[in-house]
Amino acid sequence: MPSLVHVSRYPMPFLLPAILAAVSNCQSLCAQQAGESSSGEFPTELVDLVPHSGNPVFAGTGGDTWDQKIRERGYILRENGKWHLWYTGYNSKRTDKKLLGYATSTDGFRWMRHAGNPVFDKSWVEDMCVVRHGDTYYMVAEGRRDIAHMLTSKDAVHWEDHGRLNVRTTSGEPLSAGPYGTPTVWIEGATWYLFYERGDRGIWLATSTDRRRWTNVQDDPVIACGPEAYDRSAVALNQVIRHQGRYYAIYHANADPKWRGPWTTCLAVSDDLVHWKKYSKNPVIRSNDSSGIFVHDGKVLRMYTMHPEVKIWFPRTATD
Repeated sequence: MPSLVHVSRYPMPFLLPAILAAVSNCQSLCAQQAGESSSGEFPTELVDLVPHSGNPVFAGTGGDTWDQKIRERGYILRENGKWHLWYTGYNSKRTDKKLLGYATSTDGFRWMRHAGNPVFDKSWVEDMCVVRHGDTYYMVAEGRRDIAHMLTSKDAVHWEDHGRLNVRTTSGEPLSAGPYGTPTVWIEGATWYLFYERGDRGIWLATSTDRRRWTNVQDDPVIACGPEAYDRSAVALNQVIRHQGRYYAIYHANADPKWRGPWTTCLAVSDDLVHWKKYSKNPVIRSNDSSGIFVHDGKVLRMYTMHPEVKIWFPRTATD
């Protein structure tokens, strides 16, 4: 039994430091994760998710239509039992322009495309976020070359484009040339919060009270890439929600410097929308399913991932 003889040649005093260090590291990690759970920073229903057996629930047609394929972040709102889905459709054989589609549902599982699709084709609409404020739907989306712009609608179907967002640095200077995309809006009182990324190299935050001019709260990202491997190469925020007294950012990330690996779905928590703490066990969805948002179905929060097709993820506790 050579292995036993080999081990017996090393007295216990030489093994104890390594054993104690491993135990200490394990205890530290377990304490951190237990702390997140006991403090409610990352409730189980937000981080322990399982896929719906009927996935995907929506996708491109696959045929020679304007929405042969769909991409990146669509957006879903549930209002009075009606589900709205806005999505980006494209067919590279017809045009390089990304167009806006619309579908509705009574349960969030089965979707009917609008007969007048695409509902907006005057400009490039991709990677959108939609909020309803008063009697108006506000959409912020990427335009061509990942420049964020705003559209409005009274009926969720007919949209007017108001042009690119005017985002400024803390000193009031315009942003430097380049993309500012994946725009995400949160409204609190009279203040509108705009999260955006620049080449997926970090997530910035600007605010506005008139939706005409947006000013950075700081000129560094509020959520930066890394330092862990899973989001070291790219991050982009898809949604902010308020849950159990805290703000949660749902963002997607990539570990590969050339973005060849999967785009995973991750979470971060904040008490003030500026300072964010990432979940220590990110990603919450490790497969190549990104652009996630939460939608409450009246009983539980469902996670919808939008790219490259729409899938639903339920809290594990809801399926037990």
